[in-house]
Amino acid sequence: MAPSKDRQRKLARAKFDRQMARRAVRERKRRRVLAGAGIAVAVLLVAVGGAWIGGAFDSKKDTTTEAADVCLWSPLDTSANTDLKDVGTPPTKDLPQTGTETMTIDTNQGAPITATIDVASAQCGAASFSYLAGKKFFDNTDCHEILDIGAVHCGDPSGTGQGGPAYTYYDENLPVAPAPAPSASAAAKPAVLYPSGTIATIGNPAGSNGSQFLIFFKDYAPTTDPIYSIVGQVTGGLDTLAKIAKIPTVADDTGDKVKPKEKITIKSLTVAAGTAAAAPSASAQS
Repeated sequence: MAPSKDRQRKLARAKFDRQMARRAVRERKRRRVLAGAGIAVAVLLVAVGGAWIGGAFDSKKDTTTEAADVCLWSPLDTSANTDLKDVGTPPTKDLPQTGTETMTIDTNQGAPITATIDVASAQCGAASFSYLAGKKFFDNTDCHEILDIGAVHCGDPSGTGQGGPAYTYYDENLPVAPAPAPSASAAAKPAVLYPSGTIATIGNPAGSNGSQFLIFFKDYAPTTDPIYSIVGQVTGGLDTLAKIAKIPTVADDTGDKVKPKEKITIKSLTVAAGTAAAAPSASAQS
């Protein structure tokens, strides 16, 4: 007997998740290679810089030093993807690196959803959300999918899954699965890496984040390598999130039953400074 359409969709979704996971692994390997090369270059630059400051190249000593870039925003070609919206890029220096920030998502589904953004663990994600919120990038946009992994998919103004700002940034806070348990039976059950209420970025492909994000309304234990970078946790508006979770879905243009039957509209998304603080520049520390 031929498999049902629902099973075909589930198999297709599982295949997609595996592909995304493999891409993420390749991307992490590439970044480790680049990081190794970067360390070598950094050591050389430190040596040259030390000689420069020591006066080996100039009789005058310059005691001012620029703060290092915290995040890298990779540009995208908006002519190749018309679903992208160019609103510039966040700053690269003097970004908050500690503490938390507060995100407030006001939707048409009830009381605002509030969340704490973990700046220390997701510096670039926090910086991107704060910057885009300041540009009102998320305002009056729809959450276009409710996924069977137990999450609502938001942050794409085009509603296609291909939209976002004209830049991407790398993963930075992927959860790590615990070491395998001694018991084979215990190890057979995947660990919950995305608890209910988790807010995580979703890239297309994996590892290239923009504005799209997931809000998990139930625990998710991935069976492949995790591919969603965690940026925060919902702290309020749980009734609203529970209401969204119950909205029925219908097939989208690709045939996947993920399109909300009722519109889920973000009326506004704001980010307010909490206990976050920018790291002092090298000159300020001297």
